[in-house]
Amino acid sequence: MNTIWIVLPILTLLMFDLGLTLKLGDFKEVFKKPWPIAVALFGQLLLLPAIAIGLAWLFKLPPVFFIGLVLIACCPGGSSSNVFSKLAGGDVALSVILTTLSSIITLFTIPIVMSYATELVGRSVGITLPVGNLIKQNLLLMLLPVVLGIAMHYLWPKGAEKTDKFLTRLAFPLLMVLITIFFIQHYRTIFDNLGVLGVCVTALILLAIGCSSLLSRLVRTGARQRRTVVIEVGMQNAAQAIAIASSPFIFADEVMAIPAILYSLIMNIVLLIYVGLVRRKTN
Repeated sequence: MNTIWIVLPILTLLMFDLGLTLKLGDFKEVFKKPWPIAVALFGQLLLLPAIAIGLAWLFKLPPVFFIGLVLIACCPGGSSSNVFSKLAGGDVALSVILTTLSSIITLFTIPIVMSYATELVGRSVGITLPVGNLIKQNLLLMLLPVVLGIAMHYLWPKGAEKTDKFLTRLAFPLLMVLITIFFIQHYRTIFDNLGVLGVCVTALILLAIGCSSLLSRLVRTGARQRRTVVIEVGMQNAAQAIAIASSPFIFADEVMAIPAILYSLIMNIVLLIYVGLVRRKTN
């Protein structure tokens, strides 16, 4: 089974659901809370890819995993981040706008970062990046569904609300089905590389959380905003990374998606622990 035909519809639904929840008035948050937004975007767009490149060099990852790790690091925030922010007592409105902004900005930053990573380690082993195909796929699967979701929100608000409730319940189980199928298909490769790659992915997540928390404290954001920034920087869109890695129009390499699969599994465990610690502290 080719997982690309599972991940593409899931990614499209996730982005459509993001559009359903987005109100144009939400963008006022950019002006109300510039520092938390600046810290989160800096962490996601610049710091996280830089950390991923550094860790990939440190752990001497093979080129396919090197590129896969950088790929998950330069993807936008995960669609479930607003749920985690709510559970952690964070700023849900801030979470929504951060996910939206990162989803739009990474349409332009992913090709730049991935071109660099591919040139750095990929060409020597025959891995190349068709930048035009990457941009076209991102516009089709990322931007268009968001725009359609926003249009439905304003043209048919009641239908949008019902659809959002349905998709919110459906999104996470679908993503888990995708990961399970992928794990079954590639379990030998995953287990063969679980030690080094697992430690590397875990280090990426922990450094993302630690650095974003430190930066938030340095600019003195409120506790609710800090929790949201930590979750946004720590939770990347694994479905998009899998779609780019396994797409026949881009890398066409499911092994490259393994870092994203491990990231998704470990990320949810780490952030659930983080949410539990925050809730325990605030209660």
